[in-house]
Amino acid sequence: MKRGDQRNLHDVAAAQGGVLLTTQAVECGLRPSGAAGALRRAGWSRLYCGTWGQPGLRIDTRLRLRAVQLRHPEWVGSHGSAAALYGIPALPHGRTVRRGRVVRVVGDDVVELTDPRRRGQTRVPGVVVHAIRLAARETTVVAGVRVTTALRTICDLLMALPAHEAVIAADFVLAQGLADREQIREALGPDRHPDGRIDERIDGRVDGRPGRHLDGRCGRRRRNVRSAREALALADPASGSPAESMARLWMHGVGLHPESQAEVTTPNGRLLRLDFLFRAEGLGVEIEGYTWHGSRSAHQNDILRFNELSGCEGIRQVLRFSGDDVFRRPRLMIHTIQEALSRLRESAGSSIVVADVHPNIPSHEGALPCPSSTGSRPPTTRR
Repeated sequence: MKRGDQRNLHDVAAAQGGVLLTTQAVECGLRPSGAAGALRRAGWSRLYCGTWGQPGLRIDTRLRLRAVQLRHPEWVGSHGSAAALYGIPALPHGRTVRRGRVVRVVGDDVVELTDPRRRGQTRVPGVVVHAIRLAARETTVVAGVRVTTALRTICDLLMALPAHEAVIAADFVLAQGLADREQIREALGPDRHPDGRIDERIDGRVDGRPGRHLDGRCGRRRRNVRSAREALALADPASGSPAESMARLWMHGVGLHPESQAEVTTPNGRLLRLDFLFRAEGLGVEIEGYTWHGSRSAHQNDILRFNELSGCEGIRQVLRFSGDDVFRRPRLMIHTIQEALSRLRESAGSSIVVADVHPNIPSHEGALPCPSSTGSRPPTTRR
């Protein structure tokens, strides 16, 4: 490849966010039969068929979305891909993508987009296109890529993800102020009965007419609203991480409802926050994630903090669990918490008896069920 050709290719790619089409490379002087090989030898990264990433650029969700939109400018980044650009966390095992009745867990190499024309047809490996109507006000530009707004993104996630993943996403959105609970509830629209009857009170009246509901924003018919609202009701903006969100869901699933981010005062007057606190029993629960506790200095601060917590008035015991405990050993975590509560209540002379681990929690470790406010159930697919 000539030096002049390389300069032209880099200029074209830089103007397009670091992405180049094979057809553009040919227009810049490369031979059609040898364009792919020449680009590969020059350090370009193949993203999808006919699209290449500029040498030196990290291949991430933004670059992949830019590559797809270069060939399909009408498509809008959405669902898990839009969530990645907003920083909305996914579970350690990856994101869940649903196409009809097929559900699979994917990594960062798969991007999701929405086709406002509702065609949603593509055979490009690694690209999932949702055929959903989309209003102009529900799109924006993030990092140079056209994606759904944060409000529309969380609504899509609430209606498409399993309950535990949806709650984790909602926790983050509420905590970061990307949208508030009332905005999300309004954007989701009213619940719908199987017979098409709407029973939600809207603007002070009850609309019980059958037929298609127009939500007043872009006139689209919304599905899975009821399950989305249930997940939204379980969201807590006080949650500090996906592991905390998941631990809270596990505890709620077995009937334990501690305070989240509870404030306590150390003997020297310092104000600290516990991830979870059973105040009546004096039991604190801390979820330690490696992201925040992985350095030597952070570890030292954790030790000092743990010692201070132990001396707080009303704190009789503090349990600490890792992210692996939450996601891979949830049964052991719940059992440990329940045993600690039982001991503390007995030592205080209480006659309350703590129930055993919920029977629906899988006996094998490593399972990631879908906790709810009433119990735990296996992962489900929203339809």
